[in-house]
Amino acid sequence: MTTLCRPAVSVPEHVITMEETLALARDRHAGHPQLPLALRLMENTGVRTRHLVQTIEETLRHPGFEERNRLYAAEAKARVPAVVRRALQDAQLCPADIDLIVYVSCTGFMMPSLTAWLINAMEFAPSTRQLPIAQLGCAAGGAAINRAHDFCTAYPDANALIVACEFCSLCYQPTDLGVGSLLSNGLFGDGVAAAVVRGSGGTGIRLERNASHLIPHTEEWIAYDVRATGFHFLLDKRVPTTMEPLAPALRQLADTHGWDAGDLDFYIVHAGGPRILDDLSRFLGVPAEAFRFSRATLTEYGNIASVVVLDALRRLFDAGGPPEGARGLLAGFGPGITAEMSLGTWTRAGSHPHASTTRRAGAVVPAARALQEAR
Repeated sequence: MTTLCRPAVSVPEHVITMEETLALARDRHAGHPQLPLALRLMENTGVRTRHLVQTIEETLRHPGFEERNRLYAAEAKARVPAVVRRALQDAQLCPADIDLIVYVSCTGFMMPSLTAWLINAMEFAPSTRQLPIAQLGCAAGGAAINRAHDFCTAYPDANALIVACEFCSLCYQPTDLGVGSLLSNGLFGDGVAAAVVRGSGGTGIRLERNASHLIPHTEEWIAYDVRATGFHFLLDKRVPTTMEPLAPALRQLADTHGWDAGDLDFYIVHAGGPRILDDLSRFLGVPAEAFRFSRATLTEYGNIASVVVLDALRRLFDAGGPPEGARGLLAGFGPGITAEMSLGTWTRAGSHPHASTTRRAGAVVPAARALQEAR
């Protein structure tokens, strides 16, 4: 039984409201011919507040890509450990129990990855596997869950740690004046999340099946143009329409599992914007209320890229969680256009007849060998 436990989430201390964002846009782009359209799009996002790693004055300056990337690494090292400690505590594990760290981020670059630094700084075992994922953008939250699920399925006694770290404000480019860029300036926020996927035991979502889906020939719809000044975000106006081709992929995944995607008990999906959630509600035939946790993340934090799915899941936990056996869907959407999807059932520690809260010291046993040992 592979269980996704309660995520821990942290957002930075600097807050900007939508009212402040609109005022800044009016001031900095007063002569922009499409400013009224950009302002209307920002207001329609549903975002009310966002959190930033720097003050707005510092965020609006561009000291160069080198300095921004240095700040990314420093802020990641300063903020990630506390979130990891809380996630481990919620999963009732310690660093020595972790066999894989999946680190996802698309807003800065480090080599070695932060996974290597975490292993040293937090005393994870030197044998801990590392899986950094840098280029799946907002879909990476779902991908991290799926890769952790795959790993714990292959190694049933193992546990995986997921870490998502996104400082979208460090990608602000003052010279990018397209409507998509102006919209992004009012949509994206910063945040850090971590969650444990346990190979056995734990309270949360018992992961049962996952899948990926790529919409053909949409590579340029969400992309980075990498220049000397850093990452320049490209957002095509067709992106909000992507739920129409992706909803059938969600339905197919559920059908393969014998479930109806329109008749599940909870939905935890990436909230790229309100259109995404509205369209999913329509195409899956579920009430808008089904996406309340994702919408709350969007409203309070903005689009925090790969962190969104984990924060929406955290809100499900904070609401008390659904009843035992409740069935649900998790999904992240991002560049490609890519969907990373999974299905699971809510379970509580000790409720599964085969659940175990103990593990053999140092054991990471491949599935085939585990079956052999069980005979």
